[in-house]
Amino acid sequence: MLLLIASVVLPILITVGVGFVWTRLGYKLESRDLTALIADVATPCLVVSTFQTSRLSFEAFTAVAAAATTAIVLFACAGALLLRATRLRLRTFLPSIAFPNAGNLGLPLSLYAFGPEGLGYAIAFFSISSVANYTFGQAIAAGKANWRGLLRLPLLYAVAIGIALSFWGIDLPAPIAKTLALIGNLTVPLMLLMLGASLSRLKVASFGRAAAVSAFRIGGGALIGILVATLFDLSGAMKAVLILQSANPVAVYNYLFAQRWNNEPEEVAGVVVLSTVASIVTVPLLLAWLSSPA
Repeated sequence: MLLLIASVVLPILITVGVGFVWTRLGYKLESRDLTALIADVATPCLVVSTFQTSRLSFEAFTAVAAAATTAIVLFACAGALLLRATRLRLRTFLPSIAFPNAGNLGLPLSLYAFGPEGLGYAIAFFSISSVANYTFGQAIAAGKANWRGLLRLPLLYAVAIGIALSFWGIDLPAPIAKTLALIGNLTVPLMLLMLGASLSRLKVASFGRAAAVSAFRIGGGALIGILVATLFDLSGAMKAVLILQSANPVAVYNYLFAQRWNNEPEEVAGVVVLSTVASIVTVPLLLAWLSSPA
């Protein structure tokens, strides 16, 4: 069991560490162009390729999508109640509670822990989380919604294409399928390297507030994930991936949105850093529980 968990977690930690150290040494890794390459090209290719290789059915996608939507709504509602009770600013901290790191961390974790099947479920969760974060998450940080931005999100069209191909049982021609797989395979390592690069530049502004929000994001997320998995009667890898995605640390995009809209980015940075560091402990523990016999 320990060897299995180490084989999942260590490659992720080492790759993130490479990105962290590389940036600390003064080399540039993250840029607007590279971010666009991952978000607009590599990730959509990965989505379509995963639908082809994992044979994620339309029914499986809708089951995970419905569960993910329910979980995110519960994250937001529970987070709003917590922030109101503690008198912390909703615009600053609510996106951090509502949207876990389902991409940079969630995709590789699900892939290495549960294989191509797990990656398919993780992409379904990631798709819902990304669309919600780009719309509602950014709207909370900015104080206004940007619905037109959703129409320019390549991920949305990649999911639609993947679902259509799966629903009608269409196999792409081999050269196209291999090209999509080749480009899509860039996504996971680049995401992890850029996560490390992002963490190298972030600082914890207020330890107490960051610790409280981080604990709720991870602990509360895990509890909500378990509740939703039970409500939707999920099992096997689908259940495990939903819980794992729900319990992930804060998404780095929340910091980028806070920075863009001048919404106390130093506070959000602290939550991103602290929750990610905490996940070094919480992810192996959660994987051990999810992998243990029922």
